[in-house]
Amino acid sequence: MKRTLTLLAVNAAVLVIAAELLALGAYYFQTGWLFYLNPYRARFDIVGGAAAGGLTDMGLHPYFGPVHRSGIPVEIPASMQDLAPGTPRTTTPAGFATNNFGFATPHDFPYLKKSEREFVVGVFGGSVGVWFCQLGMPRVVQELSQRPFFRDRTIVPLCFSHEGYKQPQQAVLLTYFLSIGQPFDLVINLDGFNEVALSRLNQERGFDLSMPSAMHLEGLRTLIDGGTMTPEKLRSLAAIDSDQQRLNGLADRLNRARMAVMYVLLERYYRVVEARYQAEQARFAALPAASSGSSALHVTPPLGHEAPERFFDDVAAMWVRTSALMQGALARQGAIYVHLLQPNQYATARRFSDAEAKVALNPASPFKPGAEQGYPALIAAVNALPATSDRPHIFDATRVFDVEPAPVYADDCCHFTKKGNELLADFAVQAVRSVRPDW
Repeated sequence: MKRTLTLLAVNAAVLVIAAELLALGAYYFQTGWLFYLNPYRARFDIVGGAAAGGLTDMGLHPYFGPVHRSGIPVEIPASMQDLAPGTPRTTTPAGFATNNFGFATPHDFPYLKKSEREFVVGVFGGSVGVWFCQLGMPRVVQELSQRPFFRDRTIVPLCFSHEGYKQPQQAVLLTYFLSIGQPFDLVINLDGFNEVALSRLNQERGFDLSMPSAMHLEGLRTLIDGGTMTPEKLRSLAAIDSDQQRLNGLADRLNRARMAVMYVLLERYYRVVEARYQAEQARFAALPAASSGSSALHVTPPLGHEAPERFFDDVAAMWVRTSALMQGALARQGAIYVHLLQPNQYATARRFSDAEAKVALNPASPFKPGAEQGYPALIAAVNALPATSDRPHIFDATRVFDVEPAPVYADDCCHFTKKGNELLADFAVQAVRSVRPDW
């Protein structure tokens, strides 16, 4: 018996050592670092709303629609970073959390100038605007700061962008923050994709095109109003909660891992669960709610616009009107407004490499039809603007990426890599200078 136990112990020890050596090799091949010495080893954080004890980190603002809770850590996805060789492909903390209104910016609102030499720039838009705040605005600040006008000024960028926002949400946001005393010197509005892609989904769900995104709103409405819950949504919520708890348990074990074999195995399992969790969140958002005439949340049905074939012309017309409203409101405050029509992979002349096409192009994307059909209407609306002094300052940025050889799209929706955000930042600076040459 003693001999047998000794043999089993030796075999177990050899197996553990062999597994550890294999894991060390796999980890080194992936990162270029020995597991025990890697100073860049990723830390896995609590996901979703679990830290706050909820199913989601979102809330429903009475004026803005869906918005993040305050205090949620802001993290930059790996796909949007230019990572050095050997750096784990994981999210990177931005160093701050969502502010008192739930926006991804390090300053609470209203932000009041500390001196007359501060120059406040507001960035409005959807999720592309959110990441432009983090990855594009540093370049905008750097380039503007080199101009004589800004030499003794401090540029303060503020992010008023949020996932899923589309006009007239940006106009409502601007009006609200102006009303509570938020000063602006410059506003950059970066949008267009959500207006066409998400308005089309609104049309399918019976929401007017002026309503917040049905894709982002219906999930919250389901959580708030049980009358719109369906059995399929209940099953989806249960799956989301289960994967959320599993992810957070794995994150705790990964952060405490001392052996390479445990880390490598758990990290791969974490990625599988993470992908499933994200896919289920997207599925939940796409599931239609049960119709409920007694719902406490009233959403405006279609207002009887033009014929269906003119739907995107109506979207473009509202988009231009709200842009003019924002420009007029800012002009009365002495501020400059610059509006950029964002690029998108489903409405471009760009030639994609095979590697980028795998990331950026998805024939089954729910956003693709709206972008393909809607962008021509947006571009036509910009080109039709009269050459008058009160013309909205709208600039077509859809060709910015046409000749760039490096990857610029980070996913199959609409978001950009760091390189893409920097190219857009250069275009934004040119647009600002065309409006104010003295800047």
